[in-house]
Amino acid sequence: MTAPSLPAPDVTARSFWAGQRVRGALAPTLATADAERGTPWPQPLASQYARFFRDGVRTAYEEQVAARQARLTRATLAALVEPDDAHVDEVVDGVLLLCEQSSWCWAAHDDTFDRLGRVTPTVTEPYLDLGAGEVAAQLAWVDHLLGPRLDERAPGVRWRVRQETQARVLRPFTDRRDWWWLGVDHPIMNWSPWIQGNVLAAALALEEDPSRRAAVAGLVAEGIAAYWASLPADGGVDEGYHYWWHGAARALEAQDLLAFAGIDPAPEALARIGATVAFPHAMHLGGDWYVNVADGAARPLATWPWNVVHAWALRVGDDAAAQHAASYRGRPDGLFDERASLPRAVGLLSGSWADAPAAAPPLVGRSVFPATGVAVARSVPGSARGLAVSVKGGHNDENHNHVDVGSVIVALDGVPVVVDAGKPTYRAGTFGPDRYDLWVVRGDWHNVPRVRGVEQAPGAEYAARAFEVSDGGAGAAAAAVGQDAERRVGRSLSPDEATSSTFDSPPDGGTAAGWRARIELGGAYPVDGLVEWWREVALQPGTETVTVVDSWAFSPEATNDPDGPTAWHWLLAGDVVLTNGRAVARFAPGSTPGTPPGRALAITWDPAAVDAALDVRALDDPELTAVWGEHLTRLRLTARSEAPSGSFQVTMRPIGSGMQEDA
Repeated sequence: MTAPSLPAPDVTARSFWAGQRVRGALAPTLATADAERGTPWPQPLASQYARFFRDGVRTAYEEQVAARQARLTRATLAALVEPDDAHVDEVVDGVLLLCEQSSWCWAAHDDTFDRLGRVTPTVTEPYLDLGAGEVAAQLAWVDHLLGPRLDERAPGVRWRVRQETQARVLRPFTDRRDWWWLGVDHPIMNWSPWIQGNVLAAALALEEDPSRRAAVAGLVAEGIAAYWASLPADGGVDEGYHYWWHGAARALEAQDLLAFAGIDPAPEALARIGATVAFPHAMHLGGDWYVNVADGAARPLATWPWNVVHAWALRVGDDAAAQHAASYRGRPDGLFDERASLPRAVGLLSGSWADAPAAAPPLVGRSVFPATGVAVARSVPGSARGLAVSVKGGHNDENHNHVDVGSVIVALDGVPVVVDAGKPTYRAGTFGPDRYDLWVVRGDWHNVPRVRGVEQAPGAEYAARAFEVSDGGAGAAAAAVGQDAERRVGRSLSPDEATSSTFDSPPDGGTAAGWRARIELGGAYPVDGLVEWWREVALQPGTETVTVVDSWAFSPEATNDPDGPTAWHWLLAGDVVLTNGRAVARFAPGSTPGTPPGRALAITWDPAAVDAALDVRALDDPELTAVWGEHLTRLRLTARSEAPSGSFQVTMRPIGSGMQEDA
C-alpha cells in the first residue's frame, strides 16, 4: 500500500451508494439523519466526565459520547447516499466536534485521577483506551468514505483529523509500548484486539508516511497474533458469547484489515480462528437467546457484524458457523442496523453479505469447550423446542469474572428459565475491590450451592478440579482436569490440551442414554475438610428431563460446627409458584420460532431433605430489566441437616401452559 486507504467503496462509487439496495437498507437511518440535521448535537460535559471520579457513574458521559458518534455515523451514511452540501456540512460539524472534544478516552479508563488527582482529562497525555480507539477508527472511516467531498466542501478538516489522531492515538500506540492491554503486566483480553484493530484502521486511512503506516501494521500484526495465541485450542472465550464479539470478533475484523495491508495470519493463528468461529452458534439457545457467562447478557440488545463470522466461516470451512451467521441475513436488520458503528455498518452493507442467502440456525445438539470449561446440550438437535442445558467449569478469576464454578443454565423452548442474571450497568466499583459485593457477581446469586454457610470464593485458585462430558455411553468428550494444584490454577485445561466439539447428535446412537457433565467443584470453596463436591448434570432427551445431582464428602477431621447450613440456589426468570417439593417457573418474554407457546419448567426435589423458600429480587438496572423484566426469583433449598457425605438431586422438566398443570 503506497497511499492511505480502507477496504470499502468511497463516495465516488455512485453505483454502490446510490443503488436501490443500499438506499432501501438505509431508509430509516436516512430519515433519522434528515430529521436531526440542524438540531443541537449531543454535548458531553466536564461535569459528566467528573461524575465517574466523584460518585462512580460512568454512563452519563459515555452515553453523550455514544450519541454524538451515532449521529455522525448516520450523517456519514446519509452523505454517502446523497452527497449534497447540507449532508456534508452535517458530517463536518460532527467531525470537528470530536476533534474539539477534550478527550476521546472514557472517564472510567482515564488514569488522570490516579496519577494527578484530576477529574478532567489531561490533554497533553492522552490515554489510549477503547473509547479513543473507537473515535479514531470512526474518523478514519469518515475520511476514507467522504474524503473527496470533505476536500471540496471543508478544506482543512481532513488535516485536523490527522493531527488529532496522530496526537491522541497513533503516536501513543507506537511511542508507548507498555499499555497494560498489550499483555505487558496483565493477561491479554478483549481490549487488545478491539483497540489495535481500530488503531490499524486509523493508520491505514490517516497515516501519510508509508514507513510509519507499515510500522503500525507490523505492531498490530504482532498484537493480534498474541491474542490468537492467548485463546485456548478449543476457541472458547471465558468472557462468554457477549464479549466474544468484543474480543475474537474484533480480532477477525483486525485480521481483515491486516489482509488488506498484505499481512495474512500464521497457520497457528488460522487454527485458532477455525476453532473460535464455532463459539457463537455453539452458545445459541434459540431466537435471540444465548448461553451467558461472566459480564454477558443472555439476550444482547446490540447488533453484531454477522457478515464477519459468515465470511470467516466460509474461509475455514465451518458450514454450521456460516449457516448460523446467515440466519441473521433474513432478519429486518440483517443488511443494516443503525446501532452498529460506522465500520461495522459499512461491512453489513457489503455486496458479499447482501448476496448471501438467508438460512435457519443450525441449533447443534452438543457443544463442549474443554479448555474453557463450558458445555451445552439440547434435547432436540436442530430445533429450539425442548430443553437445553449448559454447565460451566473454569475458575473464579476469569475475564469479567463471576463466582460461578459449576453453574447451570436451563432453557425451555429456546428461552432460559434457570438463568445467569448477566451484565449489570458498569460503575466505578464494577472493576474495583468492591466488585464481589455486587449481587449479580456473587456465588449466592448463581446456580451453585452454598456449602456449610460458605460461598464460593473469587480467585484463580478456586476452580473446578475436574470437568468431564460424556454422551450416550460413548466415552468422555472432555478429559478430567488433573487434581494437582498447578493445573487447578488457570483454565480447566491448558490451551493446547483439548479442542472444541460441536455435533448434531450423540455418537454411537447415544440419544436414549442421554448426555452428562460431571464437575468437581469442591476446589471453588474455602471450606475446611471438604474432600470433594461432585456435580453431575444429565439431560435425558427421551424423558425430556434435566437432573442435577450433587454428591459430597468431608474428611473425618472436618468441623462439626459449620459456619451455616448448606443451601442450593436456583435463579429463575419469570413467574414462580412454590408448592411442597416443587417450583414451577414460566418465562414468556416472546415466542421463539418453532416452539410451543406458554410451557413452564417444573423443578422438583425431596421435600424431606430441605426447606424451600423464594427470594424475589426486584430489578431496577436497565441492563437487567431489558432482558428479564421487573424481577428474578431465587429458589433457595436449605438442608435440614448436615452430613459428612451424601447427595441431593433436583429434577427439571417441562409442563403445559398452566402453572399448576402436571405433565
